[in-house]
Parts: sequence; structure tokens; C-alpha cells
Amino acid sequence: MVGRGGAYYTVRIMKKAAHSIVLTALFAIPFLVLYVSGSMYFPFITGKGFLFRILIEIAASAYVVLALADKKYRPRFSWTLVLYAALTLWMFMADLFALNAHKALWSNYERMDGFVTLIHLFVFFVIAGSVLSVDKLWRKWWLTFLSATGLVCVYSLMQLLGSIQIHQGGVRVDATLGNAAYLAAYLLFALAITLWHAVESKGWLRYTLGVLAVAELVVLFYTATRGAILGVVGAAVLCAFLWMIGAGKKGQRYALVALVSLLVVVGGFWVMRDSAWVRSEPTLARISSITVSEGHTRFTLWGMAAEGVMKRPLVGYGHEGFNYIFNTYYKPSLYGQEPWFDRAHNVFVDWLVSGGIPAFLLFIGLLVSAVLALYRSEVSRAERIFLTGAIAAYAFQALFVFDNLFTYIPLAAILAMAHVASSRPFKQIDRLPVLGTTELNTVAPIMLVVGIALVWAVNIPSMRAAGDLVHAISGIPGGPQANLDYFKKAVADGSYGTQEIREQLVSYANSVAANPSASNQLKDEFVRFAISEMGKEVERAPLDARLRAQYALIYETGGQYDKALEQVNEAIALSPKKQSFYLQKANLLAS
Repeated sequence: MVGRGGAYYTVRIMKKAAHSIVLTALFAIPFLVLYVSGSMYFPFITGKGFLFRILIEIAASAYVVLALADKKYRPRFSWTLVLYAALTLWMFMADLFALNAHKALWSNYERMDGFVTLIHLFVFFVIAGSVLSVDKLWRKWWLTFLSATGLVCVYSLMQLLGSIQIHQGGVRVDATLGNAAYLAAYLLFALAITLWHAVESKGWLRYTLGVLAVAELVVLFYTATRGAILGVVGAAVLCAFLWMIGAGKKGQRYALVALVSLLVVVGGFWVMRDSAWVRSEPTLARISSITVSEGHTRFTLWGMAAEGVMKRPLVGYGHEGFNYIFNTYYKPSLYGQEPWFDRAHNVFVDWLVSGGIPAFLLFIGLLVSAVLALYRSEVSRAERIFLTGAIAAYAFQALFVFDNLFTYIPLAAILAMAHVASSRPFKQIDRLPVLGTTELNTVAPIMLVVGIALVWAVNIPSMRAAGDLVHAISGIPGGPQANLDYFKKAVADGSYGTQEIREQLVSYANSVAANPSASNQLKDEFVRFAISEMGKEVERAPLDARLRAQYALIYETGGQYDKALEQVNEAIALSPKKQSFYLQKANLLAS
């Protein structure tokens, strides 16, 4: 039997262990931006996504114990929390009613999005908002975030110097994110946070953050991402104006100088946009070439999205649902673009497509509520203005791109800060009793088991399949037979990425069938397996025209022209204006 003193120390040890686990996970998250998993499919995306989910699942299991043992760590009420929770719940319903609910809930390797990511981000928002605020660790967390940003900038500068290859090719730096637009959007947040902490710091730290801000601007410029660069300029103007309104005479003078300087630079660039020196610099040339006609593709996608949403205005098409709109409302004018679009390339339109009008309004309300919370709270002027600037820059560039994990994470962190700044206790939650030793001895092991089960079920099969898929499409000892074995393992792993696995299987089976050195037996085995697996994918998502076209392709490779023609006709019925389907049909009829 444990005495009163022993019980006290037992509870204290459990709280300390849970607290340490939560903080370790939270402070590890900023460094995920540096991780690239060469052993998994889509190495710049999957490794970061899986590790983020694992860290959140571990943190959530420990946080439940911590919150039950200590009231001060329990969630608090704010309208930002209500709107974020409402958006998450609404998207769960929308994804359940999606045309492909499985993909809406779990996404795929290329995007690592879906409801599974949304719920993890919401849990991150709740945990960070509670623990970092109670322990007054937000400053240290953001400085940790900026430490990771500094390493990203070093990597980017090495790309600029030619020491490290730019992964996309060309001259647009992409660092460890593998995509220049992703890097630029990440730097929008980092720059705002850097300037905020530089203003509020002194001595060597202020100068160090100043150097980091310059590095961030240089790297951002060389991403040549126009929406992000314009977003930074607009946010800088906004921040200077906001600072000028509330500052003293000295602050107003500095803000006015900054504002006028920005306007002069922007105006001067506009006047000289057609000059030789502007045209000779690739990034400046890209910015100066912005025209309404150049945005034709995005305007077309947004118009298609509007048509699609009119058919499902309430719940939309779920996460990963834009491809159904792209198929049904395809415009022949897109013939010269990439064959498949899975995003509208506008974050606000993507929410409209994914969750209908309610999700669109909830997302806008969430951003507005955060700004209002910052301005109604007692936070410092620098924090209020620079976080508002970060949200404004994000919102502007979001008109032209879509989100990724490292726009989601800093945005969720800013929302968490805004939430706490205007929060008050949840009376219903605070009334729940604090658990003692006996209860914690029961709850802690249960949460440990729950955490392990979550990590395994949500991540491990799909991580294993992502690795097997890399082997399946690579040149490995054993040749095509070994590749086939890996394809069979990848499918059997039970991941959520089966569509990508099966599409790669079709592509590889076609290459094996065209390989004169492969045996007829191996060719037949590859084709039969690919037909069987693609048939399963089509059965799960029968309204996906892309899958129908892939199914037709492998039937054609197997010489089953009648079945291939049947699938092409299905694809045409689903996307009657897509030219490539008619060309595919003509080739079949000529066979």
C-alpha cells in the first residue's frame, strides 16, 4: 500500500514523464522540415508527414495523462478553438460523404493530406496551445523553429552556390522541401517570426536574427515564387502601416520611412519592369511578366471548381476530391497543360471544393478570428503586428498555391497563440476531477497502449508500403521478377497508397511487356497482376476517369482490346471533353 507521500511522488513522476514526452515531441516538430526519406516514395513528402503524425500521436497519448493529472494543462475556450474544431468536424463529415471516402480520409503519398493530417494538426493546435502557453515556452519554441529555418537557409544557399543540386532542376531553390513554392510559403512564416523576435530581442540575438531575416529574404527571392514574393511585399506594407498607427513618434517615424521606402521600391520596379536589367534577372523577369492572360490556367481551374461546387455546395467533394471536378468539367483549352490536376491551386477554393461552402466560411472565419483575438488581447505590439502580417502574407499567396505540411504547422502554431491570447477556462472541463495515483496507474498504461496502437495503425503499414514501392520501381538485384515481388509486398502491406502503387504497377508492367529480354511468362504474370489490382482500385473508385484510363491501358497491353475499349468509353462518359481519351479510343479501334 502506498502512503500519502508515496502517492504524491508517484503522481509527480507520472506528470513529469508525460510533460517531458509532450515537450520533446513539440520541440522536435520544427526540425522535420530538414528530413528527407530516400527510402520511401515521394521522399520530400512522406518522411516529414509520417514523423509528424507519429510525434503528435505520442504527444497526444502523454497529454491526456498530463491534463487529467493537472488542471492547468487542460484546453481553454476561445472562438478560434471553436471554429477550428468546427472545421475539423465538418471535414470529417464531408470526407465520409466524398466520392472516394477512403482517399478523402487518408490522402496519398504525394500529398500526405486528407482528414488524417487535419485531425493531427488540430491536436497539435490544442496541445501546443495548452502546454507551451502554461509553461511560457512559446518564445523558445519559435526560436527552435527559426534554428531549423536557419539550417534550411544554409542548405538553400549551398544550392545557389552549386554545392548541392536543386532537386527540381533549373535555378529555383527548393532546399529540403523539394518544391520551390513549398519553400517560399514556409519562409513567409519564418520571416515574420524572425522579425518579431528580432524586434523584441537585444544584443547578439537581435543581430543574429537580423542576419537570418536577410538570408530568408535572399532564399525567398531565389525561389522565384511570385505569389509568395508579392505576399511578403504586401505584408511588409501592412505591417509598416499598422506599426505607424499605434507607435510613438520615434516608432512612427521609422515605420513611415519603411513604408515610403517600400512604396518607392515597388513603384520604381513597376516603372522599370520592361528594362533590360529587369529582363535579364530570372526572378525579376518572372515577377514583371505577371499578366491576367498568364493566369488563364488557374482562372480556368477556379471556374471549373465553381461549376463543381454548385452541384455539391453543402459537403463538397471531400479532401482529394478536385480530380472529380477536373474530369467532369474539363475544359479543352487545358490540352497543353499537365494531364491531371488534383488541386485548384488556390487554398480558399480548395476548401470550397473539399468541404463546400461551410468549410470555406469556417476557414476564413478561423483566420479572421485569429487576427481579432490578437488585437483584443494583451500581447505585445510586435507580436500582434508581425503575426497579423504572417497571416496576411499567407492568405495572399494562398490565392495561387495549395497548402503543404510546412504551411499547416506554422499556421496552426500562430492560431494556437491567438487562441490562448483570447481564451478563458472551460468550466465543464475544469470540473472534471484530478486523477490520483490509483486512477493514473490505470490511465497511463492504457494511453501507452493507445499511443502504440495509433502509431502502428496510422503509419507503419503505409511506411512499409512506401519503402516497398521504391524497391518495386527501382533497378534492384533479381531484375523484373524481384520488382514484381516487391509490388506484391507493397499491395499486401495494407497501406492507404494503393492507388499510387497500382498506377506504378501498370506503368512498370507496360515497360516489362515491351522488354524483349523479359520472358513471356514474366510478362504475362506482370500484366495479369496489374489487371487484377487496377480492377480492385476501379471498383473502389468507379467514378475516377484517370483510373479508368489506366485500366484500359493495361487491358490493351494484355491484348484484351474489347475490355480496354469498354474502360475508355467509361472514361469518356466521366470526362466527355478530355481529348486524350478520344485519342486512346482511336488507337484501340485501329488495333
